Amino acid sequence: MDTNDWEDRLAGLWADLDEYDEGDFVTTMHALVAERPPGDPVGLFELAGSYDSTGRTDLAVPLYREALAAGLDGGRRRQAVIQLASSLRNLGHPEESVALLTGEAEAGSDELDDAIAGFLALALADVGREREALSIALGALAPHLPRYSRSLTNYARLLTEPR
Repeated sequence: MDTNDWEDRLAGLWADLDEYDEGDFVTTMHALVAERPPGDPVGLFELAGSYDSTGRTDLAVPLYREALAAGLDGGRRRQAVIQLASSLRNLGHPEESVALLTGEAEAGSDELDDAIAGFLALALADVGREREALSIALGALAPHLPRYSRSLTNYARLLTEPR
């Protein structure tokens, strides 16, 4: 299998997601994933994402877990944690979502930091930790502002300090 060709076809499939009927998209993803070895973590992750993106979050969660357990690495590993945490929150398990995203936020930094912050804020709100959620969301937003970044950063910090 030519990995570059496979990745190109995968990228094309994802780019055309809105052109597919949900069932056809998943079927096409299954066919693409079948080209990889059984139990391949990348294939499991991409299949999970196809279920997630077509409203079958319940089927995505076990595949995300399986992909991570099979050694998914690099950027896809971090994406899988974010997507798993979001799916768990949507399925009524926000506490597990908070735990996963908190661990991921502490594990390092990359271009997905703001995504982690956003999904963590949602999960924190779901477990009743709204001030902390708002603090995290504002803290992620602040560096992107053309003005008031310093002020917003400080206000975000103050949200979680004792009154």
